[in-house]
Parts: sequence; structure tokens; C-alpha cells
Amino acid sequence: MNRRNATGGTAATTAAVFGEVLKHHREAAGLTQEALACKVPCDRSQVARVEAGVRVPQDTFADACDEILGTGGMLLRLWGRIDWYPQVEHPDWFRRRAEMDAVAVALRAYQERVIPGLLQTSDYATALFSQVMSGPEVEERVRARLSRQQRFLADGGPLYVALLDESCLRNMVGGAAVMREQCAHLLEAGRHPNIRIQVVPSDRPDVARPNGSMSLIELPDGHRWVYSESLDRGHFNDDPAVFRRHSQAYDVLRADVLSAHESAALISDVMKGYEQHEQPRPERGDLDQEQLQRQQRRRLHRNRPRYSRLRPRPGQQER
Repeated sequence: MNRRNATGGTAATTAAVFGEVLKHHREAAGLTQEALACKVPCDRSQVARVEAGVRVPQDTFADACDEILGTGGMLLRLWGRIDWYPQVEHPDWFRRRAEMDAVAVALRAYQERVIPGLLQTSDYATALFSQVMSGPEVEERVRARLSRQQRFLADGGPLYVALLDESCLRNMVGGAAVMREQCAHLLEAGRHPNIRIQVVPSDRPDVARPNGSMSLIELPDGHRWVYSESLDRGHFNDDPAVFRRHSQAYDVLRADVLSAHESAALISDVMKGYEQHEQPRPERGDLDQEQLQRQQRRRLHRNRPRYSRLRPRPGQQER
């Protein structure tokens, strides 16, 4: 994979400026990083990393901070003027796909097991890449992945329909906190008028799923491609008959799965489950006390006087 050249340092500088401005207004408002994170809401580490200039925030984060800190939209305007991803480098085998994402007028995708790259949060992508690499290469790959998202999340972005197998939501990547933030990001992304996120429920074995993750890409010149991956290789096919066959199967699948509204409800339920998973477990003393209270309740129940229960006669019904 090609490396960024030395001029890539501009991104760190502009990111650091945004972080310094955010820190100035946070401290002026008398808020700690944790207090601001609770109000956004997000994890405290996210605020700390944005202020340090090592985390690229979403525009929704900047907008929320503007409202909380009373900066009159200054942070969002600054966010929009910063080139967060100058001269990023994608893996050689993926560069062609990234170039298509940069100009595509429509993208329809089916994904299983992991959240699609165009919908991943920074922490989720970091957790994924950290499974197979380490050090600066992880940061570089995350920045490259997030750079592809901007035009789809911007106003007037191209059509993006993502059908997510429920395994994408249930397969925990990076821990409960990362998954909770990822689910929240899906809900936010789904509010964009050009983005539709629908879930293929796991309890529907009758639904005909593709054999693997795939994308249907439409370019400005009318050229249409079917894209899939195997390990570290991308596969492209522009045969009209192949595209037509996959497109028809995709449309049938989309008609059979949960609607965007129903999918958002399911994602919300999954997110609540991760929130509960994050809650600290009771201390040993609390567990002992709770067990004692259960035993006392059982003894009280056994010591109550028993009364014969009137049973309905034949032909009667219990109400």
C-alpha cells in the first residue's frame, strides 16, 4: 500500500485547531470533558481525542457542541471548512472501489457480519483494523475509510441503500460502548434523506439472502457495476446480465425485509441492550444482600396461610 507523502501533516494541524477551539469554549462554559460528553451524548474519550486533534468528529458532534456551548454555530462552520482527509491512501486492491464511491450517483449494498465501511464510526473501524494490524497503519486505514463517508453524509449526497443482516448488529466489535455508539450512528445516518438503512432479521429463514456481501454501483456515465470482496481482493463485474440478475434479487430482498422505520426500531432495541451491557455489575456485598432478601421473601411466601382455590365447574370459564 502506498504511503501518504509528507504534506499530509496539514490534516493534523487543522484537526488540532478544531480541538483547541472546542477545548477553549468547553472550559469557558465550565464543563469538564466528561460533562460535555454526557450532554452530547458520547464517550469522554471521544471529546478528549477530538480536543487532542487525533479524532475526526462527525458534523452532528460539532452541531451538538455548538448548541451545548452556545457558540452560535461556529464549531459547525469551522468543521465544514476543514479538509479532514487530505491525501489519504487506500489499499492498492481497494483503490478502484474508493474511486467509484467518490463519483457514484447511487449505491445499493447488502452486508453481513460487520457494519459497512460507509456507515462505520471511527472507534468501530479502529477496533476492526486493530484485529489484523497495529500502530500508525491502523490510524491511516481508519482515516482512509472515514474519508469515503463524507459525500454520502453531506447534504444532497448520492442515494445509498444499505441492507444489513442482523448479524451486523449482534456481532460485537470493540465492546459494548463501541457498539452502542455505532448503533446511534446508524440511527443518525438513517435520517439523511438520501440514505436508507434496512435490517434483514435473523428470524426470517425464508428470506433469500445473497451468498455474501455485495454492492451495486451506478456511475454518472450510466455504467453499472457489481462489486464483492474475498479476503484482500475486490471483484468487479459490469456484465449487464449479471447486474440485472443481482439487481432483481436485491429488490426482492429489500421488499421482504424490515422497512426503514421498523429497522430503526430494531436498531434502537439493540442499542439499549448494549447500554445495559455497559452498566456496572453489583458488588459482591450487594449480591449477598439481594440473595438474602430473596430468601426472606420465599420464607414469607411459604408461611402465608393457604386457602382452597375455587375451581370452575365443568362448563364454566375462568375470567
